[in-house]
Amino acid sequence: MKDKIALEEHFAIDQTIGDSQVYARAEVWTTLRANLLDFEQQRLEQMEEWGTAYSILSLNSPAVQAIPEAGRANDVARRANDVLAEQINRHPKRFGGFAALPMQDPELAARELERCVNELGFHGFLVNGFSQVGDADTVVYYDDPRFEEFWARAAALNKPFYMHPRDPLLTHAKVFDGAHWLTGPTWAFAAETSMHALRLLSSGLFDRHPELQMILGHFGEGIPFNVWRIDHILRKGRRGMPCERDIGDYLRENVYITTSGNFRTPTLLSTMLEVGSDRIMYSVDYPFEKHEDAARWFDRCEISENDRRKIGRDNARRLFGLA
Repeated sequence: MKDKIALEEHFAIDQTIGDSQVYARAEVWTTLRANLLDFEQQRLEQMEEWGTAYSILSLNSPAVQAIPEAGRANDVARRANDVLAEQINRHPKRFGGFAALPMQDPELAARELERCVNELGFHGFLVNGFSQVGDADTVVYYDDPRFEEFWARAAALNKPFYMHPRDPLLTHAKVFDGAHWLTGPTWAFAAETSMHALRLLSSGLFDRHPELQMILGHFGEGIPFNVWRIDHILRKGRRGMPCERDIGDYLRENVYITTSGNFRTPTLLSTMLEVGSDRIMYSVDYPFEKHEDAARWFDRCEISENDRRKIGRDNARRLFGLA
């Protein structure tokens, strides 16, 4: 398939590049660093070779979300968004953008999102999980009441948001002490991000803003494979859960799921059975994953050609209003 659309594809700027070093072995860091900072050389070459016609790019993790001081977070977010906008202007048929936002201050975040959508033409925003606010050990999740006005303004723009992983703070997640190999993409990313996503899904956010759409990578961070049990247990006793419906209802109506970094056919088929092929979109997770690995798998996996077109391109075209 030669015209795929990918949307969990990352870049970095000088102020954020160091955040990604922890996820690379020493012998591959030089290459990963170069690939994150590059837009116009190997990135476009890899897209061309492996059939990705269009990539929606986003800042690396945790980046802005790990800057406790709101003013500095805002400065870094604006710098990253301006860099990305410049590259989109240079290659409008190949690149789109998700805004980086200083969620430490909901008003600043809303203003920057409106700038990125209305002035820069971005397709929505991506947040790297919770934000550290005020000091390095204070974390804030986005179901907090302080974000009520932010979500109203985000929903009014009619653009989706991507809930992207970051590691939990070890001071908040002692279970990872002494088991560093289970942090990051191995397990901690999915555990942290699925919990944050479930907080949003169960908070009533999508009752208040039913048009809002959330994107989850890595086949939904495990939620599709557990949603029956989640709803089964909560039907027995809601225990104060404020949302009006089952979690599975929101999963099928307010969530899109991508294939980023999880190139496994049984996992794809299971997700299709749970949410349907209209809710799944192709992604790579470049440059942390390879276009080659994603494309070799997706272009040949055992699904119908109709589903391959929907997942590979058509669902993203519909969601983002692409030509």
